[in-house]
Amino acid sequence: MRTADRAREQLVADLVRGGRVRSSRVRAALEEVPRHLFLPDVEPADAYADEAVPIKVAGGVTVSSVSQPSMVAIMLEQLDAGPGDRVLEIGAGAGWNAGLLAHVVGRTGVVTTVDIDDDLVEATRRNLAAAGIGAVVAVTADGSGGYPPGAPYDRIELTVGTGGVRPEWVAQLAPGGRLLLPLTVRGSQLSVALTRTGPGRLESDSVRSCAFVRLRGAGADPDTDTVLAGSGWTIQPAGRDAPTFPARVLDDPGADRPAACAGSVSDLWDGLGLWCALADPAVFRLLGPDGPGLAAAALPLAGGRAALGLAASDGCALLLADPAATVREFGPGGPRAADRLAALLTGWVRAGRPHSADLRLSAVVPELDDPNPAGPAPDDPAPDDPAPDDPAPAEPAADGPASVGPAPVAPERTAAAAAAAAAGGEPDTGALVDVAGTVLIPVWSPVPA
Repeated sequence: MRTADRAREQLVADLVRGGRVRSSRVRAALEEVPRHLFLPDVEPADAYADEAVPIKVAGGVTVSSVSQPSMVAIMLEQLDAGPGDRVLEIGAGAGWNAGLLAHVVGRTGVVTTVDIDDDLVEATRRNLAAAGIGAVVAVTADGSGGYPPGAPYDRIELTVGTGGVRPEWVAQLAPGGRLLLPLTVRGSQLSVALTRTGPGRLESDSVRSCAFVRLRGAGADPDTDTVLAGSGWTIQPAGRDAPTFPARVLDDPGADRPAACAGSVSDLWDGLGLWCALADPAVFRLLGPDGPGLAAAALPLAGGRAALGLAASDGCALLLADPAATVREFGPGGPRAADRLAALLTGWVRAGRPHSADLRLSAVVPELDDPNPAGPAPDDPAPDDPAPDDPAPAEPAADGPASVGPAPVAPERTAAAAAAAAAGGEPDTGALVDVAGTVLIPVWSPVPA
């Protein structure tokens, strides 16, 4: 057996053992579509490491990569495509995922993959040909608008991160179809599988934490990260606006208080961090270089340091790693921010420490001026829920974080409104409005005991 074949066999076995691969269709695709042929500049054995491989860098930033095999497997399971499906992939990369999709949908299905860069599309075509896969249409296009000529699609999968559920994608999705995308929700990127349940309505089937390069083109997200001048720290806000406290606040530490839990690096964006960010848009992640002082007390992250925080107008509070399970006040507003952050930490623990897999999202998508750019689409079944132009979700449940339901549709809430609405650390999971104008309604599912 060749080295590449042995490496591929071992990778698939590991993915099955780890629960990443559950279905026979996904397993067969991973066994039959050789990843190393899509990475011609990588040693065959290395091509089967469970790691993402950057394939294009611009300005020092990776803009395209061949995704980590375990994440590819997770998303293929989330997508749940089958024989005969019409699939659109946005973000061709090197073509490996498109090849896997072609195997899954079989000879009666159709896979279209689009990328914004000609060179990536040309490489995708070469790689697919080398792998003997001819049933993929590779097109240079801005995936922000989907690809109307091939619509409607039974499945649409994005392999690039986005801050919004764009109505163009939903308009090109067949009734009952599924949209899978790495969606940024309050600063956390989540792989969300959304099924179209009616006109302008989608419901999530599964949510997983993920990390992908960003969508480029007309739908590129604005960069909301803010550098605190002269401090070396960068703020990644949960809400659309960065906290406004001055950098000098971090040089004014106050009292420490015990927290209900200690944070971890994974909890910055999943679990605890996601819980806190959904509760209050004043939550932020603080990122900076390693060093003494505050940096030494923060969590280690990829050669730097990071912490979860909550801002007030004239101060903030941070959850520190040293001392463990400690919330520290900074600036005059620090005590107020620390009260709120400590309450959120307590609420997360009390709810059973939920993570992204325990989250469900409903989406209400705005109408397009031209809702059917590719021509008439099949009729949607009549929805049982309100029409998209009159969303009326139920009031939130009052029995604690584990059963919090949707709140009335409203724009991004201020920190003060969120704090007033979520007493005792319970999350204010009211409706959010994403960058595409879609209303997202998050609901935490009960965590198994």
